[in-house]
This record gives sequence, structure tokens and C-alpha cells, in this order.
Amino acid sequence: MRWRIFALVAFLCLAACGDDDSDFTTRPDGKESSSSDVSSSSDSPQSSDGETSVSSSSSAKSSSSSVASSSCSSGGYVEPSAVVVGSMTDERDGQTYKTVTIGTQTWMAENLNYAYTDVPYEYEKAKEVFTSDSTSWCYNDSAEYCAKYGRLYTWAAAMDSVGEWSANGKDCGFGKSCSPTYPVRGICPKGWHLPDLTEWRTLATAVERAERLRSTSGWDGSGNGTDSYSFSALPAGDREYNGNYVGEGGRVDFWSSTENSTYSTYQINVSYIGTAMSMVTYSKYGGFSVRCLKD
Repeated sequence: MRWRIFALVAFLCLAACGDDDSDFTTRPDGKESSSSDVSSSSDSPQSSDGETSVSSSSSAKSSSSSVASSSCSSGGYVEPSAVVVGSMTDERDGQTYKTVTIGTQTWMAENLNYAYTDVPYEYEKAKEVFTSDSTSWCYNDSAEYCAKYGRLYTWAAAMDSVGEWSANGKDCGFGKSCSPTYPVRGICPKGWHLPDLTEWRTLATAVERAERLRSTSGWDGSGNGTDSYSFSALPAGDREYNGNYVGEGGRVDFWSSTENSTYSTYQINVSYIGTAMSMVTYSKYGGFSVRCLKD
């Protein structure tokens, strides 16, 4: 059975008040999630083949209002006027990124664009083998998309499973259950790390509504956001296991360092529809965006 879970930002708030991952939803049994389940840029997330799905678009309005009225959210909400904008330079390749401090967290305000090209990609599904000379890519294999959106990474690349930069996420990849040491630097620059679900929850509580994170241009339909927090989430789309690129204009999925099973892990989804950030479980072999968080 293929599966995919969409959980609303209200669930993100629960654990920020001290609960654990069980507060999200009843989780699947650890089987691999098919990356063909990624919705296109013009479609809302759909369930198929017996998947469990809670659509962020259908419930977003009631969810965001409940978050806004909860004691958890009111305690962690950050006024947009309080954010601090800055910049940082990745000493590995000299690229400079905008940053934004929201409450106690300092985030990259752009997707990571570091070229993680030393580790080849190989994935077998239904007796068909898919290969690539890299585990990070530009959307549509075009450099112009890297300049615009940053690169798309497998979870193994995001976690730096080969231990090139640190050992905290070493050997974390598809088909392996790992116990990383947190925080996980992963592919992030020195002094930064790949955020876990708790850290994403903190952000969700601080901003309350996803459109406040979305950029003011580039999104499909009426999906442009207010970018009230200068987070500038762009609709970077995803890479499927077979090399197809989908969703540009309609969605962005950010890796977390929190594993779900030997075959899947958690991402945070921002879509052009709805007001909620969503938690998504997906195959580790998908290609998704990375936002780094300062240590």
C-alpha cells in the first residue's frame, strides 16, 4: 500500500507545548511511500491506493483559526515587526544567503544551493533501476532553477550520510534506520544544521499561517503570500525517484532531520493553496529543498 500523510499546522503546535510525535496523527506502518504520489503544481494533495490523507486545503481555515486561539500558539507567536534580517556566507563555496531571525530561531531565508555531487544516486523500484551521478539536482536539470530555488536533495544528502562534514547524520539513508546525534549539521554550512520536527513546530507556532512564509510572487493562481517574516518560501517543486520534476509553482517541501522509518522521513510542505503548513511523510529517495537553521 502506498501512503502519504498530510497533517495540519495545528498538529505542529501540539508538540511545541511538550508532546511527542504521537500527537501528529496515527502514523503508517513504515512501508515505503511512492514518490509518484507527489501532486502536480496545479492540484491539491490527493490520496490514492488506500493512502491516508488529510488535505491541507480542505481544513486549513479551521486549523489556522484554532492554532491562533490556542495557548500554545499565543505563547509562541512572534510579531512580524520583531524579525531581524541578515546574511551569512557558506565558506565552502562562497555563496551568500539571506537570513531571518524569528523569535529565538535564525533561519536561512533562501534554500540551500550547495552542490552535493560526490555521491552517486541509484534506486531500484519494480525491477527498474534509476541512476544519477549526483544526489542533489537543479529542477529540470537546469542551472537557472538552482539560481532561483536552490538545489533539491535526497534525505541521505541532506543528512550528509557519508559523514563529509560531520558524523551526526552518518549512515542515515534509504533502507537504513539510524539514530542521529542532534543537532544534525548534515549538508548545512558550519554553525548551521538541518532542522528537526520540533524546530519546524516552533516556526509554525511563531508565524501561525503559511501564507506569511510564502514569497510575494511566483506561486500559482492566487497562492502568492505576504512574506511577512521575510522567510521567502518559493515554490521550488520536487524531484521524483525516477528523475521527473513536479510541482514547480505550486509547492515546496523542506526536509527535516526526523526519520519516520527505514524508508521514509518527515518533510514540511507549503502549498499554493490553504493557510497551513503540513507535515508529510515521504520516501527518502525524493528530491526536496533544504532550509538550514543556525545552531
